[in-house]
Amino acid sequence: MVLRLGLPKGSLQQSTFELFARAGYYVSVSSRSYYPKIDDPEIEAVLMRAQEIPRYVTSGALDAGLSGWDWVLETDADVVSVCDLVYSKATNRAAKWVLAVANDSAIKSPQDLQGKRIATEVVNVTRKYLAARGITAEVEFSWGATEIKVPELVDAICDLTETGASLRANNLRILDTVLETNTRLIANRKCWEDEWKRSKIETLSMLLQGALLGEQKVGLKMNVARADLDRVLALLPALRQPTVSPLHNEEWVAVETVLDERAARDLIPELRRAGAEGIVEYPLNKVIP
Repeated sequence: MVLRLGLPKGSLQQSTFELFARAGYYVSVSSRSYYPKIDDPEIEAVLMRAQEIPRYVTSGALDAGLSGWDWVLETDADVVSVCDLVYSKATNRAAKWVLAVANDSAIKSPQDLQGKRIATEVVNVTRKYLAARGITAEVEFSWGATEIKVPELVDAICDLTETGASLRANNLRILDTVLETNTRLIANRKCWEDEWKRSKIETLSMLLQGALLGEQKVGLKMNVARADLDRVLALLPALRQPTVSPLHNEEWVAVETVLDERAARDLIPELRRAGAEGIVEYPLNKVIP
């Protein structure tokens, strides 16, 4: 048996391949091919636009795939949401679909969009947002370069942003967030009931999530005199508890732990002052809780 897996082509392609590599799957593809090679004979992958993957997973043409939650909602896809995978081409945080207008626009709130024209790639998502607030506006599909359409062609846009930099560069002002989205691993409902395919998808999910968690964590190991051990342990976070191992010199122990990478910079000097020696920080490929 094989698992038919859809992978996003385009802006997310390279970051997806890098995530799979950290998870232990080597994926490669020639420049003109849509069928990547993956070093797992039980997985057959195909590259396609993320917008289309939910539709093909729903129909069963694909068993599973990676796509944005926004495209699942936009296409009304009936799929199993297996796990969140918060990564993108630029950052490791969720992206947002936002309503935006020109900086000097008289439109100050979403309610001011009554009777106005909005351009977006997520027409259904935007219409549902407006309907939930009792706002009637004309929503038209945008094929891209959406930022340049305000204010000459449309009154507002609903556009995807990670940092807001592109909107600011185009003199646009955010009115409201319509939807927060990130990549998700999704599965066909019938395939999810198949024991072998479900197990394969769950394994993939575990390793991909472990790779993302590993990117945020580092390992620390150090030598500590037993006399200083309590002071050092009081400083250390861990997924469970730090590992403490005896050394040849019975008056010393080796201590090892995992922590957020951002915390290591401030913690290491404190550990040194508490008596830790030979402190080593090292990256982690995967962390499986």
